[in-house]
Amino acid sequence: MMASDMHQAASDSLELSIVVPTLRERENVPELIRRLDACLKQYRWEVIFVDDDSPDGTADVVREFACRDGRVRCLQRIGRRGLSTACIEGMLATAAPMIAVIDADLQHDETRLPVMLQAMRETHADLIVGTRYAAGGSVGSWDASRAAMSRIATRLSRLISAHHVSDPLSGFFMLRRDVLHTAVHNLSGMGFKILLDLIASAKTPLVIGEVPYTFRARLAGESKLDSTVLWEFGMLLADKLIGRYVPVRFLAFALVGAAGVLVHMMVLAALFSTLRVNFTASQTVAAAIAMVFNYTINNVLTYRDRRRKGIRWFTGLLSFVAACSIGAIANVGIASFLFEHRTRWFISALAGILVGAVWNYAITTLYTWGGPKRQ
Repeated sequence: MMASDMHQAASDSLELSIVVPTLRERENVPELIRRLDACLKQYRWEVIFVDDDSPDGTADVVREFACRDGRVRCLQRIGRRGLSTACIEGMLATAAPMIAVIDADLQHDETRLPVMLQAMRETHADLIVGTRYAAGGSVGSWDASRAAMSRIATRLSRLISAHHVSDPLSGFFMLRRDVLHTAVHNLSGMGFKILLDLIASAKTPLVIGEVPYTFRARLAGESKLDSTVLWEFGMLLADKLIGRYVPVRFLAFALVGAAGVLVHMMVLAALFSTLRVNFTASQTVAAAIAMVFNYTINNVLTYRDRRRKGIRWFTGLLSFVAACSIGAIANVGIASFLFEHRTRWFISALAGILVGAVWNYAITTLYTWGGPKRQ
């Protein structure tokens, strides 16, 4: 390559990649691309939409734009869901030295991207956070309860991060590629809070800057946030605090199992003590209801990213019941063996429960919620 050609290639090199996780956002894609084009004219940029197989055809809309504009790219994920993992895959799919993450719903202020990029260059920061809580920033039209929950979650985030960041739960930020590379193998990929995950997973202290912005109302579509976001945030905290010792998914599985024991005892008491149903029949019904309860809650919470739907919900239930039935046999067998060999009854029982729980977790993770096709 001639020196002039090398100089031209350097001048045309990619500066910034914007990663946009999407799920049912087809109406917002055209407007976001238009706004990015308007505010980033002086930069060499690309946008990567990471779509979790949206049923509304979001990926098809992105591909239509990609056919006409080489700066637009589509990464469609099949059988995988989750905002954090979508961001991770999108960031790994670009060679740009600077990477930004922004939502597709236009609640983040895309006009702050040039300011963030300039701040990154001038301060040599590793990470620039778009913050709602620094001077000049705002949560916009949030109601008091949502604002209060956000403040509480921000305080809790300090349990796993030594960095002082005014808005560690922001979904709007920019980072250098090498920061991603140092943290990526330690990321949990849980829930919505990828920024907090990144900060907590970095192996060395980061230089973090902040750019204030005002959180805007969604342009089109519906919010993907629901009550399970609190659960996922708790699992992220747990993973960073104790994940090196106990898999956090196993912890969630065990918590659901404990709740299932309470359901079992409540049903048993209602049938046997109140309605005077035969004990064996009461125990059988209680066990069946507890298993359905455990499967349903695990499907919604513990394996949210692998959730089974439609006919696969029922086939998953059969798989779960089969696995847990074998686990129950192992539970009783281990407990009985230890008790017969003069181990105290409560230690024998706990050992049986632990063995059964580990079996149930391992087998259902592999067969009930495993495999290549996950909805």
